[in-house]
Amino acid sequence: MKFKILLGLSMALVSMAFVINKANEPKKGYSSLNMNHSVHACDNFYEYAVGGWMKNNPIPNTESRWGAFNILQKENEIKLKNILDGIINPADPKATYKKGSNEQLLGDFYKSTLDTQTINKLGHTPILNEWKKIDALRKIQDLGTLIGSQRWRGHSSLFSSYVSIDAKNSQRHVVYMSQGGLTLPDVDYYLKNDDKNKALRAEYTKHISKMFSLCALSNTDEIASKILAIETDLALISMNRTERRDPDKTYNLYQYERFIKDFNYINWAAYFKTALPNGFKEMVVSQPKFYEQLGTVINKYSLSDWKNYLKWHALSGKASLLSSSFQKENFHFNSTILKGTTTMKPLSERSVNMVNAYLGETLGQEFVKYHFSESSKQKVSEMVENLRAVFKERIQQLDWMSDSTKAKAIAKLDAFTYKIGYTEKWKDYSKAVITQNSLYNNVTSISGISYGMMVKKLNQAIDKTEWGMTPQTVNAYYNSSRNEIVFPAGILQPPFYSPDADDALNYGGIGAVIGHEFSHGFDDKGSKYDKDGNLKNWWSAEDRLKFEQKTKKIVEQFNRFEVLDSVFINGSLTQGENIADFAGLTLAYYALKKQYQKETPNGKELDGFTWQQRFFLGWSLVWAQNISEKELRNRIITDPHSPGMYRVLGPLANMPEFWEAFACNDETKMKAKPEYLVKIW
Repeated sequence: MKFKILLGLSMALVSMAFVINKANEPKKGYSSLNMNHSVHACDNFYEYAVGGWMKNNPIPNTESRWGAFNILQKENEIKLKNILDGIINPADPKATYKKGSNEQLLGDFYKSTLDTQTINKLGHTPILNEWKKIDALRKIQDLGTLIGSQRWRGHSSLFSSYVSIDAKNSQRHVVYMSQGGLTLPDVDYYLKNDDKNKALRAEYTKHISKMFSLCALSNTDEIASKILAIETDLALISMNRTERRDPDKTYNLYQYERFIKDFNYINWAAYFKTALPNGFKEMVVSQPKFYEQLGTVINKYSLSDWKNYLKWHALSGKASLLSSSFQKENFHFNSTILKGTTTMKPLSERSVNMVNAYLGETLGQEFVKYHFSESSKQKVSEMVENLRAVFKERIQQLDWMSDSTKAKAIAKLDAFTYKIGYTEKWKDYSKAVITQNSLYNNVTSISGISYGMMVKKLNQAIDKTEWGMTPQTVNAYYNSSRNEIVFPAGILQPPFYSPDADDALNYGGIGAVIGHEFSHGFDDKGSKYDKDGNLKNWWSAEDRLKFEQKTKKIVEQFNRFEVLDSVFINGSLTQGENIADFAGLTLAYYALKKQYQKETPNGKELDGFTWQQRFFLGWSLVWAQNISEKELRNRIITDPHSPGMYRVLGPLANMPEFWEAFACNDETKMKAKPEYLVKIW
């Protein structure tokens, strides 16, 4: 199967309401305006279902891709902007806000993002205090103390440490040590020697040199080359993204004393005392090779080289908080060179996004007051239980899994918990020092509080109410250590879900998303965790082998998708998401049948399509997307999700339910050959 992905290159901005309103107009089913009627459904269902949408929704010049997710996110951003504008321009001009209140935090932070006069006047001076701390470094061994203190100020470099649930003991938190130190999105950018990556690295060194030149430094070309050399050496000792998907390989328990003894090239005791002052006895090292060889890289370069490297990471990480010249250069490399975006978003959008990034939960409290329906929560809860029931039935009917493994799979499924809408316990930022004219200091204060919240978890019980996303986020997730699925309020809107939409469209949208998240608990990675969220094998050896033989076929299928000339999807990197798409669609389809029960609609009474056809059209609309070539190349390397087109083409080519709905014969592209056909759940 070979499909070329459409690249939308026009810069015109079209109405965001097109996909939202037309596709989910109450009781009117699927809009033909989304479609390309010149293409047969069984030849390229994606083009058939959303070709009209793609033609009429080119990529805005401020974006690198444009799809249903982006449009809904944009609509949410407008809602957030209205909330923030209402705070800084209240109906009562005499209104005052108590220090530490949501309104004070949000309003003053928002104003500081809009205060371009002060930001431009300061130039790069806000970063100079950090550079002074770096310049005070007297020996390599003291890197530990410096980097440890940087964590509290929102900086990261060289390596990563964090506190999270112990993958093998879900009742406690543990320190994780992970690789780090890279600026480019993935190790491939440093290590691949094709012309495109060589050119990109040349652009990267130009970018470093330009940013340092803006700080009035000299010898910037030489400094930039040395920084690239350091990061390349770090890339050489790092795991790639595909390797990092295996939780067995990334769980390596070390005793504290062993770690600081084995890796004594810096003062780790000083690092941990500064970065994680509560103390601990053991940690999980995700990539031991990285820490085993990091000392060699550190000793290869001079103290001066490392100071420049640390200055670069401090500067690059905070470029969006500095004057417009830094912001423009940062955008040029990270958005134009890497992703193909030609125009910066207007200040108003950037400001809303910055508030959302740093005070997302605080802003989310205001968002749900106005933009979340408890009735929608109830309806989606019913859909979750409907899909759970179908999943249980399908596990029981599997012909490749033994009864003993089935029992454990069902036990895990029964143990799934779910959250819908928003958290029950909001994070408290009331102690943050936020003023109207100091953006850099505001971010530093918030970063310190956020980091402190994470550090405190080390000696605390697991908080089951905690969320990993803000309520306004257009996304959903499965957490393997909690064995839970989560659906923020932001995604419970058209085209994913509408209380007035046809059931077939809702099940093809949010229903398949629910099934997708359920399925993550049983994909190549999630299936290694038991019902209690522990990394623990619950499969028989024979059943596991059968499962891996089936998932291997999914990998092989997606490896054959050529998205650009000589650019193929990485089936190993994307297999977890591909498995979840396959299974999620199947579960949602049969959950829809269960929803209809004896009242399954017949014929094409709504829009000329049967309910089966509307279900698959609804899934396609969720993944309607145009994407720039640069962004597509970037995502093929970095994104564990397949591009939108192939999230439609891949699963549907394996579903007899789809073939029947659109009368696809054996000769069509949308019907997988028997030797390639995949069925798991």
